[in-house]
Amino acid sequence: MRDEGGSGGDWVNKGIIILCVLIFLATLPIHDYVVGNFGVVPVEVAAGASLLTLLTSMFLHGGFVHLLGNMWYLWIFGDNVERSMGHARYAAFYLLVGLAGSLAHIASDPTSTIPTIGASGAISGVLGAYLLLHPHNRIDAITTMGVLAHVQINAKWVIGAWFVIQLFFSGFSLLGAETGVAYLAHVGGFVAGYALARLFVKRV
Repeated sequence: MRDEGGSGGDWVNKGIIILCVLIFLATLPIHDYVVGNFGVVPVEVAAGASLLTLLTSMFLHGGFVHLLGNMWYLWIFGDNVERSMGHARYAAFYLLVGLAGSLAHIASDPTSTIPTIGASGAISGVLGAYLLLHPHNRIDAITTMGVLAHVQINAKWVIGAWFVIQLFFSGFSLLGAETGVAYLAHVGGFVAGYALARLFVKRV
């Protein structure tokens, strides 16, 4: 899957991807220690402690699949959003929506003692911004319905379907089900990204 749009001019986005990969590889031997000390633990943050983990958790991942999925989405959608905002604004936006995602997760279960890590909240915010700023961009995808086929789908349908799935599973989280994924962080990041994107767009 990939989107249409220009190339280049997205060095902040690429820098985030490289940083996440390097941190993941460098911390593999001490993964459990890093997750326990630098992941967001809702009960601690809700008590006003370990606030720095709201930032550090955004750059940690639980495994290769987690990392690959997040970085793939960021690679596809982040470049056009960065070009729309500019480098500094995009960096600030990314951190802000990541923070919003973490806070949404904490608000949903403030007594949880389970560390949460990942860039998903921030990347969900990038998707929200993409939906607002580039809804008619076409996404190239491969479908396996019967036979392999190349299709082009408007971004609004791809991202819209993704968001509906996040809402569906976040409902289970609110009901107390253990999903293993912070779906409400995705929802919170996405809503923040959609709501705030216009404020970060470059002024011509």
